[in-house]
Amino acid sequence: MPDDAYHNVETDIPPPPKGCPVHDTFTPLDPGYMSDPYTITNRLREGTPVVWAENFGYIVLTRMEEINEVFMNPDVFSSINVQDPVNPICDEAKAVLGVDDFNPVAVMSNRQPPDHARIRKYTSKGFSSRRMKVMEPYIRRRAHELADAMLAGDQPCDLVSAFGHPLPVDVIFRLIGFPEDRFTELTQWCSDRLAFWWGEASPDEQVTIAQEMLSYWRYVREFTGHRMNNPADDYASELLADHRDNPDDLLYREVESVLYGLSFAGAAIVSHLISNTLLGLRPPSRAWHEVCADPSLIPNAVEEVIRWNSPQIGWRRVAKVDAMIGDVEIPAGTRIFLALGAANHQPSEFEDPETFDIHRSNARKNISFGKGIHYCLGANLARLEGRIALEVLTERIPTMRLVPDQQLSYVPNVSFRGPTSLLIEWG
Repeated sequence: MPDDAYHNVETDIPPPPKGCPVHDTFTPLDPGYMSDPYTITNRLREGTPVVWAENFGYIVLTRMEEINEVFMNPDVFSSINVQDPVNPICDEAKAVLGVDDFNPVAVMSNRQPPDHARIRKYTSKGFSSRRMKVMEPYIRRRAHELADAMLAGDQPCDLVSAFGHPLPVDVIFRLIGFPEDRFTELTQWCSDRLAFWWGEASPDEQVTIAQEMLSYWRYVREFTGHRMNNPADDYASELLADHRDNPDDLLYREVESVLYGLSFAGAAIVSHLISNTLLGLRPPSRAWHEVCADPSLIPNAVEEVIRWNSPQIGWRRVAKVDAMIGDVEIPAGTRIFLALGAANHQPSEFEDPETFDIHRSNARKNISFGKGIHYCLGANLARLEGRIALEVLTERIPTMRLVPDQQLSYVPNVSFRGPTSLLIEWG
């Protein structure tokens, strides 16, 4: 694939930096890490906050100080690898994605300066306060519709499949402007990328996911062409209007690629955020009753979830040049894993960090959405969806309770964290 491809499937693991402490077992792909990442990374943070993970092939950073330094120095630490696969992709899947018309380009999280700033000035407009106000009635209506369906169905109910996943998927499709009669098909094409790029998928799974990604990309290109001639009040039309006015500054292929990338980023984080919110509040706990009685507590409660059990628990970078992190010399090409969850649990940043506290005054100081030029484009939309979801659930199902003794499972991956299912009851 070309250097500016949205996904690059070839990765070279450099040798460990000389003089760097080595951890011979840590990997965020271990199911135990997904089950309880904080015990593991807290120990790293307090002992060896800059460490080479031998089984993973990355420098692992666990302190807020070093993570902020990496985020704030994009000329030294590149984000070019954030959409690359963690593990090799089989030849059959490579062949599927190797066809001539699968050619999205890097545009947001993995596009580098100066092009990043050029593109972001257009993409960020679609997440303006005006667009959030336009979207809010739809988010609220869709949340109520999903709550209606849950209440009409059987108990126990899986919150993830009934509410947590379909809400953000439908919202991001509506934001883009996709027609509602294609939502089900589009959801299928976008659902499995987590294991493909950031986790572990079998060869057969890789081929299936690659075929779905190709189908989705082809639909995005078809839809973008239609919107070019039939604009509406949606994100796609706004980007295309900017392209018409500035054809050499925002390229048509870049518009297509933005729409392609939003589908996953806009859904996975919010889906996990909703589930993790219920895991934090643990209805019928005292905190649950507090937010049911006083909805004004909801915004800070959601922010505390983002800190305490982040839906985005890790992110990646690569050193562009020789650099220093702490006392460790980092050669150019060294891959870096940013353990965001560990920084969000750092005692010097957050008092009593292991406690979930909806009244925490500095919960918004969390690093879950990144920092600097690549700060998450959809952070405000994610917060809005999280708030509305909790408002609707507390209003419609105040007697909710988590099914006791259920065994939670997680898809092993390096970046995102949320249960694959979460059983609830009420009444």
